[in-house]
Amino acid sequence: VVMFRGNVQTRLKKLAERQVDGTLLALAGLKRLGLEHVVTEILNETEFLPAPGQGAICIEIRESDSDLQALIAPISHEPTMQSLTCERAFLKVLDGDCRTPLAGHASIVGDKLHFKGLILSPDGTVVHAIEDSGSSNDATQIGERAASNILKKAGKDFFASWA
Repeated sequence: VVMFRGNVQTRLKKLAERQVDGTLLALAGLKRLGLEHVVTEILNETEFLPAPGQGAICIEIRESDSDLQALIAPISHEPTMQSLTCERAFLKVLDGDCRTPLAGHASIVGDKLHFKGLILSPDGTVVHAIEDSGSSNDATQIGERAASNILKKAGKDFFASWA
């Protein structure tokens, strides 16, 4: 596992030149670029947990703007909002960013929220996974609890190796 950054074309060029054995790219982005034909495998969330919030479409507004809140309320999807709330809570407790090797995925079945998360060492050799569930109304608490529990499993020095 190596740090592999750059735009899609740069990553595909490195792959073609055999600088790496594989890369992970967003299918939506490849479709948008007309490059869907380069896909060799599509990973689902049970095989490969996504980054928290991956695939969610959001509209950001001022918290105090009640007129705009009322305007967009009909297009808000409550199960997606609850899942995203859980995933963001997990991310916040872990203080993660786009370079932090972690994943989290929440799903709603009925009124129950199921969450799976993991953190990895930068080289991918050490993995700590967590699962939690509860009422979908407790999305924030589930995400926070999962993050706290995974930190306990990993040990207080786990993130020190990322520096």
